Amino acid sequence: MPKSGRRLLCVLAHPDDESLGTGGTLARYAAEGVETFVVTATRGERGRFGDVEPRPAPEVVGQAREAELRAAARVLGVKEVSFLDYLDAELDQAPPQEVTDKIASHIRRIRPQVVITFGHDGGYGHPDHIAISQFALAAIVRAAVGESRPDSRPHAVSKFYHMAWDETNWSAYQSAFKSLCSKVDGVERRPAPWPDWSITSVVDASAHWETVWRAVQCHKTQISVYAKLGDLTPNQHQALWGRQTYYRVFSTVNGGRARETDLFEGLRESE
Repeated sequence: MPKSGRRLLCVLAHPDDESLGTGGTLARYAAEGVETFVVTATRGERGRFGDVEPRPAPEVVGQAREAELRAAARVLGVKEVSFLDYLDAELDQAPPQEVTDKIASHIRRIRPQVVITFGHDGGYGHPDHIAISQFALAAIVRAAVGESRPDSRPHAVSKFYHMAWDETNWSAYQSAFKSLCSKVDGVERRPAPWPDWSITSVVDASAHWETVWRAVQCHKTQISVYAKLGDLTPNQHQALWGRQTYYRVFSTVNGGRARETDLFEGLRESE
């Protein structure tokens, strides 16, 4: 499909976030001719590695998960995948200015109109998700400021979104996976659905659920978590992958409380 001149960037924490978190959105907009990009902070080195015992070294896990992410990105039609090269489960300890500058550099280079990341709650309190959410926002501000190098022109993002799962989405996830939670500093963190009224944008990706499911299956090291997905009916898959909800953090091109169905609303009209 001819390219539209529109560009969308997802700033994420781990391999599989692109498929489980934003897969439907990436697949839909890639099919429409939007150039889609993924910047991922870590290689998921401390994630699962199937049922292999003994567990391989972190760098081996990271190499495998990087390959899985690149395969999934090809399925979703993503133009480019980049890594920030931080360690899984340590992102919130990374130097803030360094991380922010790295992301800002990608924003200036890619020049996306739309940027997506995790919500402030990290979905279910995951520290890496929360950290990348904060870093992404700081980087958007940083990218809009010029640098001395002539090849680093400032770039102002037009629209910024947080993933915001409502009750419908969380119910689909919980039934397909498990009770998602994380334990941080001895405190259990569980997901809390966003109130329906707070959802500003709903992306219909129902025509692309099969693409997303193929991308999810690329993450073979995580199959112990995804095994139940193979038992779902097509209707259940469509419910899981075919509707994605967001909170519009800011927009310089549109506003109001009417719910969007297009993350490029306001941008298409100005073209």
